[in-house]
Amino acid sequence: MEGNKPTVLFVCVHNAGRSQMATGFMRALGGDRVDVLSAGSEPKASINPVAVVAMQEVGIDISNQQPKILTTDAVFESDAVITMGCGDACPIFPGKRYEDWVLEDPAGQDIEFVRRVRDDIKARVETLLSEIL
Repeated sequence: MEGNKPTVLFVCVHNAGRSQMATGFMRALGGDRVDVLSAGSEPKASINPVAVVAMQEVGIDISNQQPKILTTDAVFESDAVITMGCGDACPIFPGKRYEDWVLEDPAGQDIEFVRRVRDDIKARVETLLSEIL
């Protein structure tokens, strides 16, 4: 944790829904106390539009985010690596915190479903923040 400012990496296969919502919450709730990255092993071309709407409902804009490919460097630079229950394989480096959050996939789901996933992610991000700061 360089300068005691932790870096958190959220990983999901497509980097288009769950990991982007988690990133949005971490940035909103953690502010400048934490650096946040997100990536996927098979990133989609754009973010799930229903996830964008669900986050806008709670005042967080993720519409300008772009799915990114997972790199070994991103894992190496991170203090905490959170996978989103979608079977993504991450390189393992000693001394890092790894968690797998088992979350339902919001892809192709309606807004009610995505809201439940969003709220689950928010609670997990709040817990993670309380543990790393």
